[in-house]
Amino acid sequence: MKINEKAPDFTLTDGDGNSWSLSNYIGHTVVMNFYPADNSPVCTAQMCSVRDHWSEYQELGAVVVGISTDSAETHKGFAKKHSLPFPLLADTDRKVSEMYGFKSWIPGRSARGVVVIDKQGKVAYHKVEAISLFRPKDDDVLAAIKAAS
Repeated sequence: MKINEKAPDFTLTDGDGNSWSLSNYIGHTVVMNFYPADNSPVCTAQMCSVRDHWSEYQELGAVVVGISTDSAETHKGFAKKHSLPFPLLADTDRKVSEMYGFKSWIPGRSARGVVVIDKQGKVAYHKVEAISLFRPKDDDVLAAIKAAS
């Protein structure tokens, strides 16, 4: 994935069973938070940190989603348990994770990181966390959203 490259479209299912397609959000800045698994310590911290900074994401007008290889059903429980205000998308076959460069060394999982897509549908920010024990910093993501707007 390269900066300024057109972001590949995809459709995944969210925790409520609804389809979510990237192409529906052209004209919006989209933040895709990739993470390995619901309910693991670092992943929970990553998603809860986005929740805790939610007003800042909203002020910038960003559309935010979480993406992992867990099922839609697992996502629903995880989002409810932690009051997550954004959809979690089920990439159970890892196609989207791999398409965006988030192939994990953990079998059946995605790597951790963030992609910001600008209003024209191009990749504005792409960061894979080399060590999965560290979560993306919200300040870095918020700065990337501002730069993409």
